[in-house]
Amino acid sequence: MEFNESIKQFSERVSMMKDTVSTEEATKMSLIVPLFQILGYDVFNPLEFCPEYIADVGIKKGEKVDYAILDNGEPSILIECKSCSEQLDKHSSQLFRYFGTSPAKFGILTNGLVYRFYKMDLVPFLEINMINLKDSSINELRKFCKENFDKEKIFSTAEELKYSSLIKGVLSAEFEAPSEEFVRLVLTNIYDGQ
Repeated sequence: MEFNESIKQFSERVSMMKDTVSTEEATKMSLIVPLFQILGYDVFNPLEFCPEYIADVGIKKGEKVDYAILDNGEPSILIECKSCSEQLDKHSSQLFRYFGTSPAKFGILTNGLVYRFYKMDLVPFLEINMINLKDSSINELRKFCKENFDKEKIFSTAEELKYSSLIKGVLSAEFEAPSEEFVRLVLTNIYDGQ
């Protein structure tokens, strides 16, 4: 089956299951791990998809990130999971702490519904909502498939994605509730009067 079709079917499955999944562990097993399997990772091989990867932070020992995608024994992507009933906003700092203790360049914070992609930063460069999946999101997600994953290429485009996402957010907010400055800016090119 083609990747786009697999992801769209998975998105439909997530929409159907989200209200019946109640714990973090259930979220991992029914909503998160299957996505990484679609992305081509061997989720049953701890040498590739390592559960509870040790990422000790400072004097805190025993700190573990939920999953790490390993490349030649080194983590390239850290994945921190939350229950699908939890909001992600308060958890980005937890993922950020792990960047300092790991050679991983990318992190994903997810509740199985929303996937936020980070590049050693507190601001995600990409957010994919599996409930409201767009074709552009599928194209970005394809870059994280095992067969396509190019750390350097994604790293270089992550900054551009981050800022374009932030710009879209600002514009969306302005269209929803335009500020006086925005209205002035638009009208200066349209209206000659005061």
